[in-house]
Amino acid sequence: MPGPLDQPTPVRADASFDVAALATWLREREKGLEGEPELLQFGRGFSNLTYLVRFGSRELVVRRAPPGVNIKSAHDMGREFRILSALAPVWSKAPRPVAYCEDAAIVGTPFYVMERFRGVILRARPPEGVVLDEPLMRRVSEATCDTLAEIHTLDYRKAGLDTLGKPDGYVERQVRGWGERWRKARTDDVPQIEKLGAWLEDHRPSDSGATLVHNDFKYDNVVLAPDMSGVIGVLDWEMATIGDPLMDLGTALGYWIEKDDPPVFQVMAFGPTNLPGNLTRAEFVERWSRTTGRDAKGVLFYYVFALFKLGVVAQQLYKRYVDGLTKEDRYSVMLAGVQAVGTAALVAIDKGRIDRLGD
Repeated sequence: MPGPLDQPTPVRADASFDVAALATWLREREKGLEGEPELLQFGRGFSNLTYLVRFGSRELVVRRAPPGVNIKSAHDMGREFRILSALAPVWSKAPRPVAYCEDAAIVGTPFYVMERFRGVILRARPPEGVVLDEPLMRRVSEATCDTLAEIHTLDYRKAGLDTLGKPDGYVERQVRGWGERWRKARTDDVPQIEKLGAWLEDHRPSDSGATLVHNDFKYDNVVLAPDMSGVIGVLDWEMATIGDPLMDLGTALGYWIEKDDPPVFQVMAFGPTNLPGNLTRAEFVERWSRTTGRDAKGVLFYYVFALFKLGVVAQQLYKRYVDGLTKEDRYSVMLAGVQAVGTAALVAIDKGRIDRLGD
């Protein structure tokens, strides 16, 4: 049964801007934009804001930073646009970028525009009317794993992305950098996160190699074909760089909650990975390793680090609420999320594995 295409909703009041100004700017750079523009908004993510602007039958996607943030490296629209400009010509699953604007006067922040992938996106709440049965979830989870492997086997040098990052010392910089982010965002005592930071420093491995890494790979950043037969696109390249692919694998595993995981894990589900039929984390690792030809021994470290990162991000969002930068209720409960992620990671460390954590 075909799945419903991912659909935008009316723009939230706190995220609106003058669509007429955007339309004027766009028409000077892209042909065929006829009629009155219609502006809608995708999802309720915590990172960059994503909109649909429609001119008749022509649809474009706008990406901009949320208002009131100061994490420049995580909201660099120009950098994301340049990544897609290099990647789209060599990989069909990267959105085609259309134009970039660094003038904040148009929509309130720098932004870029890209073509829309018309497909299905699996979020924490499954699409209405879709039966996510075991055969479907097996097929989707395998295609998702294979897509991550594709990213890690792309020739990033041929794509012109060799200057995107500094792969030497990548793991060390990530561990220390995220530890520093934790210290800057800290508002309350969370012993679990403090323990994780110390464990990661003590168990940090050397780099395993260098590939293009997405750094936020999960179901709701993957676009499935309308009939859900496979992956047609990967979104949200704002944190992509050149680095250790095992760290990227760990990030994907950090989002991959299993149906038999303890309750503390289930509250972290970002998508329907916990439905029957999905690959387990261990199966995901085995398939990825077989497809890429890379050794994934020591995956526990990368999984734990991914959970640590999730805890830090939740803490950064909670600090925005504490500092009065947002009044949204969903930010006010983030501290509980920090604690839950920390506890989950300590369970994995205690058991010394990434699977069967509910045993």
